[in-house]
Amino acid sequence: MPKFSCLLLLLCASCVFAQVNTNSGRSEALEALVSQDAAQRVEAVSWIAANGKPSDAEVLVQHLTDESPLVRSYAEQGLWVLWSRSGDAAIDALMTQGAGEMESGELKKAIVTFSEIIRRKPAFAEGWNKRATALFLAGEWKRSLADCDQVMKRNPYHFGALAGYGQIYFQLQQYGKAIGYWKRALSVNPNMSGVEMSIKSTEELLARRRKNSA
Repeated sequence: MPKFSCLLLLLCASCVFAQVNTNSGRSEALEALVSQDAAQRVEAVSWIAANGKPSDAEVLVQHLTDESPLVRSYAEQGLWVLWSRSGDAAIDALMTQGAGEMESGELKKAIVTFSEIIRRKPAFAEGWNKRATALFLAGEWKRSLADCDQVMKRNPYHFGALAGYGQIYFQLQQYGKAIGYWKRALSVNPNMSGVEMSIKSTEELLARRRKNSA
């Protein structure tokens, strides 16, 4: 399922249980999560992503290993939606601004924007994660590592930050650590094919080096 299709349903998910209030909708969504029908589980994941609390992330994490590939895909996108919602409109506007700056390559501006988010709401893990990403892209790997540490203190399920550690340690040529963090990321979210490819290629690199040094 393409990412945009997943996000489209997530954005519309508040309509899934539209006949009930938020508390009842959450109750029905939690019940639907254990349905034998994958389509119902998709709808439930979508509702929680659109309407849930940060503490609901653990519920979605459990569905990263759902038997249905579609449910797994929606759970992954749903976690990003849930994690990116700060509960503060001003912070969310800054997140959008920083993402735009990062996308356009204005990394210094993005770092300043995400730093302001962190200053205003230090408990918001995704602010730290976005700054870690901008710092990585700017080549400031050790500062990015420090921000990843802050992400994990606030969100131990953050498979994006775990994968980010791997990318940073790869750049630092600490390949064993890179592989270790990539494997930790996969232990949370086994659906990241890019991370699997990174592990394979890095293990092959290490094998060639061992062979050449023998």
